[in-house]
Amino acid sequence: MIHLREIDHVVLRVSNLDAMLHFYCTVLGCTVQRREDNIGLVQLRAGRSLLDLVPVDSQLGRAGGAAPGKEGRNMDHVCFRVDPFNEADIRQHLQAHNVPAGETAQRFGAEGKGPSIYVTDPEGNVVELKGPANQEEPHENHR
Repeated sequence: MIHLREIDHVVLRVSNLDAMLHFYCTVLGCTVQRREDNIGLVQLRAGRSLLDLVPVDSQLGRAGGAAPGKEGRNMDHVCFRVDPFNEADIRQHLQAHNVPAGETAQRFGAEGKGPSIYVTDPEGNVVELKGPANQEEPHENHR
């Protein structure tokens, strides 16, 4: 049996690398871990995970087909666990970067049900910013 621990990395095919780097690094606080510009790969550190950005006009990107858009999205959303999750601070930070934020709602995630906020990156990918699980609703343990 395979036992999965957490998300290792997510790969996004992108049209505007600069705008995406600004959003993920400046707004969300990722850092550039590694670049392979010769093939078209920028790997960002997102906590313990990686987020790979692949420009659609690069060697890797061309192998993946058409650019993402309303009629051809690469995924539904990616969720990042935020710690600490201070809603007021998060909203103030997003507003300072002109990033609209959805409502804060209680949603189920890897640790159980807890607060989360949806935002959208410059290319229309939905990003969930997830807080800790509520103490009264622990996650289910599947073994």
